[in-house]
Amino acid sequence: MHSTASRPSTAALAAVVAELRNHGIDTDDSALTRALYASDASVYRIPPGAVVFPRRAEEVESVVAACVTNGVPITSRGAGTSIAGNAIGTGVVIDHSRYLDTVLAIDPETRSARVRPGIAHASLQRAAAPHGLRFGPDPSSHSRCTIGGMIGNNACGSRALGYGRTSDNVRGLHVLTVAGEHLRLGSLAGRDEGPSAVLDSLRATVGESLGTIRTEFGRFGRQVSGYALDPLLPENGFDVTKLLVGSEGTLGVVLEADVRLVADATHRVMGVLGFETMVAAAAAVPAILPFSPIACEGLDSRITDVVRALRPGAVPEMPRGAGWLFVEFAGEDRAELEAMVAAVTEASGALDSRLVGSAKEAAALWKIREDGSGLVARTPSGRPAHAGWEDAAVPPEHLAAYLAQFDDLLGGYGLTGVPYGHFGDGCVHVRIDFDLDDARGRGRFEEFLDDAAKLVGSYGGSMSGEHGDGRARSALLSHMYSPAALSLFGRVKQHFDPANLLNPGVIVDPLPASADIRYTPAVRQPLEFAYPHDADGLFGAVHRCTGVGRCVAPNPSATVICPSFQATGEEKDSTRGRARILQDAVAGHLGPAGLSAPEVHEALDLCLSCKGCKSDCPTGVDMATYKAEVLHQRYKGKVRPRSHYSLGRLPLWLRLARRMPRVANRLGGIRATHPMVAWIAGIDARRAIPEIGAAADRSAWRAAQRATMTGAATKDVVLFVDTFTDSFTPAVATALLEVLRSAGYRVHVPPRGVCCGLTWISTGQLDGARRRLEQTVAALHPYVAQGMTVLGIEPSCTAVLRSDLTELVESEEARAVSAAVRTLSELLSADEDYRLPDLSEVRVLAQPHCHHHAVLGWDADRRLLERAGAEVTAVGGCCGLAGNFGAERGHYDVSVAVAETQLLPALRAAADDTVILADGFSCRTQIEHLAHLRGAHLAELLAGKLPDHARPTARNDR
Repeated sequence: MHSTASRPSTAALAAVVAELRNHGIDTDDSALTRALYASDASVYRIPPGAVVFPRRAEEVESVVAACVTNGVPITSRGAGTSIAGNAIGTGVVIDHSRYLDTVLAIDPETRSARVRPGIAHASLQRAAAPHGLRFGPDPSSHSRCTIGGMIGNNACGSRALGYGRTSDNVRGLHVLTVAGEHLRLGSLAGRDEGPSAVLDSLRATVGESLGTIRTEFGRFGRQVSGYALDPLLPENGFDVTKLLVGSEGTLGVVLEADVRLVADATHRVMGVLGFETMVAAAAAVPAILPFSPIACEGLDSRITDVVRALRPGAVPEMPRGAGWLFVEFAGEDRAELEAMVAAVTEASGALDSRLVGSAKEAAALWKIREDGSGLVARTPSGRPAHAGWEDAAVPPEHLAAYLAQFDDLLGGYGLTGVPYGHFGDGCVHVRIDFDLDDARGRGRFEEFLDDAAKLVGSYGGSMSGEHGDGRARSALLSHMYSPAALSLFGRVKQHFDPANLLNPGVIVDPLPASADIRYTPAVRQPLEFAYPHDADGLFGAVHRCTGVGRCVAPNPSATVICPSFQATGEEKDSTRGRARILQDAVAGHLGPAGLSAPEVHEALDLCLSCKGCKSDCPTGVDMATYKAEVLHQRYKGKVRPRSHYSLGRLPLWLRLARRMPRVANRLGGIRATHPMVAWIAGIDARRAIPEIGAAADRSAWRAAQRATMTGAATKDVVLFVDTFTDSFTPAVATALLEVLRSAGYRVHVPPRGVCCGLTWISTGQLDGARRRLEQTVAALHPYVAQGMTVLGIEPSCTAVLRSDLTELVESEEARAVSAAVRTLSELLSADEDYRLPDLSEVRVLAQPHCHHHAVLGWDADRRLLERAGAEVTAVGGCCGLAGNFGAERGHYDVSVAVAETQLLPALRAAADDTVILADGFSCRTQIEHLAHLRGAHLAELLAGKLPDHARPTARNDR
């Protein structure tokens, strides 16, 4: 059967939008927002007619009433991370996450919390933590998924063995039906609840279908597909709450939930068991389950290989094998838990094993597991891998046999997929490299799903084990349910939603799984790209974003992604939102304007080009590069914004300013003319123009460099002196040279100035950037050919040499130069002869530059400082200035708001004698401008030449 709900008429949508705006309800039907909400984390694209952001439950009621009156479908959406196409629809999308995101009450005595549906899982955990409590289920998307979304899909997570599914942890619901009836269920039911027409008819239907329900439902823990009808049985108390959990928004709109909280055990202990293959790991699961672990997760070695390539050093030591089980126990006696790991290891017959020794190591392993859906979004060959057959489940005792046959099925279709997941529950996640670009590929996609569904059905399994059926699997339910059961689904839907307005096409009356796939381009953009991007050009690159939503997590602490979203909370300002707009642009959905469409400009305007997504997005999205490419394409041969000529070509202007620094500083410091100068340059008048360093200071670093060439130094290094250091902070270069001299280095500097072209890159002037990089390669390669390291000072410029260089200049010389680039911490860490100063009484608050974090990695700096004895605290997030971004007109307020997310609160909380470490010139400038504090470069700290704000003394060399 196919869905009876089609796209609503333009007139009906217009009537709904007008009525909602009349009521003062935040409603957006712009082309930009419709494109942003056209996709979730699935392979589907269905633009809605409008998106509504209700602030109160009463506004939700008005939305539902207006849609019902005009026959417009309704889709409820949390964080938009649904993998099966559950959170998109043709009519009105209700985004609960923007305003309906509060914890209404926490009751420590009953261990429960009342919440609005838009509250993020992580936010609930933070609210419950002071009471020693937490919400049990913990999906891999826990940093951003909403409780409403978890209720919609009956989410489970890695520790479902210990804490159960969402349906096991919801005590009560307040749900609004399309008839306007308020169902208060379970713990939220009042004593004087009157009769309910919906529930009365539902009870009668259940009474007529007891045999079907008792034989086909509740067969094993991860039977999530379809409606959960077994809780409605008389022996189960006619529990409608459990029916609605997992109904994917097709039966009602959740207004409030009362959820169960649990107390965390004092200790958690993890064992990692290694096996020759994932099938062997799956075969060990039945022997492990009797020990009652709270988690038993499977992980493939191909996933850890991806992590090692992206983030060297991020994978802790692993036991021998190509497949692993993470087995975790919780309790009050750590010794007992460790003994349990040993017993499980012996019972499992593992090839090898190790007890994870620290919480930090365990967190690193869990992070790899949590990022699984993103990490396997590319096959080892580089082809994109997609959701669709993403979380099928079988009873755990059949898991090994199922995996072996599933692998054969993949091979028969010539497909590749990397399995991982909740092996203790029999639930397997996998991304598969389907070809979805043309009709033939989509046909094979549908054929494969049908064969895979038959395989799962043969083991008594479920099409979905936790993510719901959505558009991907609803058409497959006949492979696990009888016609009588499918008919029963239709009758249940009819009771709650007779007009089929709630998330139509999901579970009941679905379209084929190949309908509305978003990877199909309407029009290919015939462009010659400056960057290599993916094999399929910019189209393939922007489709790296699968929508898993790491970038929309509220209040992240250890990541940079995505600073502008953290400041504005707007989907368009997230990495995912920008990727969605770019996907529509390159696919032709935004019309002939393509990359020049106003929606593209609006989405990219507040991108700081921080590159946080390059490292923090598990799918490897690099929005800074995509933005540079878009600007390159948009302005090629055209007049550019003023800031592109001023800030984008800043090194040219600074070369002139360095010849007459006093004159330049005097002109930049005249208060009366500053607004006019700022306007001409395209910068915000609230930004001060940094002063050019004195000629004597620039002479000092050159003298320090010459001093390294004398004496008994035996090691050689070539120094990349960037424009920012040379122009604004030559004292940093002097300090660096003193460190190098004390470490026994001869420091070479190319006779002609070098430039990485960063400002050209960030403004999309890629031809100019390439020319400068070619000149830089010509200047540096002779030193590299002699075996010298290229040492960078400014992190952003160093990062360009490490990554952009080889993307924009394709030559063996460029690759050799890029491979030789090191940061100061990397150079000194690898030098066994270098003796660190004693920093044992120094407290350091570090603001790692975004590009340092994303491209170079800041771990080497942390380890170096800690070896020297310093107490180190690193600030997450971005400083907000981010090169030219925070200086440009129109960006100042967002720049400050970004700084307020993490940096400024950390500075205000720091003790007076704390050393503020900020290697990036932008970071130091923002700190001085907004906090009136001076930041230091690592070289200044190691040389004992700190700016005047904190001067702990380095006493003895080590």
